[in-house]
Amino acid sequence: MKQVEKPTVEKSIKPIRVGIAGLGRAGWNAHYGELKHKPEQFIVTAVTDPIALRRQTAEENGIRAYETIEEMVQDPEIELVDIATRSSDHYAHGMLALAAGKDIQIEKPFAQTYEEALELCKAAEAGGRRIFIRHNRRFDPDFLHVSEIIASGILGDVYQIRLTRHNYQRRADWQTIKAYGGGQLLNWGPHIIDHGLQLLKSPVKQVWSDLKHVVAAGNAEDHLKIIMAGENGRIVDLEISGGIAINSPTYMVYGTKGALSLTDNDIHLRYLDPDVPLAKLVANPGTPGEAFGKTGTYESSEQLVWIEKRIPVKPSQTFNIWDELYAAYRLDQPFPIRMEEALEVVRIIDEVKKGTDFA
Repeated sequence: MKQVEKPTVEKSIKPIRVGIAGLGRAGWNAHYGELKHKPEQFIVTAVTDPIALRRQTAEENGIRAYETIEEMVQDPEIELVDIATRSSDHYAHGMLALAAGKDIQIEKPFAQTYEEALELCKAAEAGGRRIFIRHNRRFDPDFLHVSEIIASGILGDVYQIRLTRHNYQRRADWQTIKAYGGGQLLNWGPHIIDHGLQLLKSPVKQVWSDLKHVVAAGNAEDHLKIIMAGENGRIVDLEISGGIAINSPTYMVYGTKGALSLTDNDIHLRYLDPDVPLAKLVANPGTPGEAFGKTGTYESSEQLVWIEKRIPVKPSQTFNIWDELYAAYRLDQPFPIRMEEALEVVRIIDEVKKGTDFA
């Protein structure tokens, strides 16, 4: 993963004027909750939400509030529209903001379909506007630390990675309903598929998937498995579920010289001591006892020296998506979530849904 140096905020550069569309868990609690601590970089100029109580709360915080997004995108003070509405509205609201001459940031999912995502890109290009996708979990400390360990080479050639997000939740909100873009594939899916694609380090050669509706209300999937095979031979196995009562490690990484598992904030490593050279291994067609010097056994007499330890999650570098957005928007630095990466996430989601009851 390409890492970008943290931008230095220059007080001479004015803050980005933001309009937030949607004041729910993402828009108000997360986006506004984070932006209000970055006044040198961002000013939330206006918001929109159809619920009057939410607008009133925003106004009590000194923010201009609109009932409809159609009104808000016409606000001349807004530079960037931050779309945090329901998943099913991302495409329409993104197109409205682009048509009004605004740049946009879109909360995941980018769009419900690959076709919608491509249309948003075309509209932005035609109008000379910019789109930023909020794959904020690209900067999760556990993902960053696991990526660093893989890159270090201590596990050898990594050939398989397993990513899981498990819980047991009889969920009954709008994110269980297909018509609103509900389901785990559009909820946790964009984050974990993005992680998987970054860790695959290769174009995807093949995708296998299975979607199920197990315990939640509604008609959207709440359990899914996706296996992506890279052209480089690496396999990434993703499992996201709201119907599993015993959690698994969130990461399992298997390499030719060791393995890693991660649960909560704890990384368990077991790998061959890199300071102890391995003898050349040659297959012997002889009888096992004769071949290996031990009667009736298939085991080699080679003594492997392992290093085993547990370490807390603590990557050498950390990042904040708002700092990266500011650097890209005001300082012309590259945004680390490239458009082709965001589009590939949606393309995989389309492929996973194809031909299922959840399409």
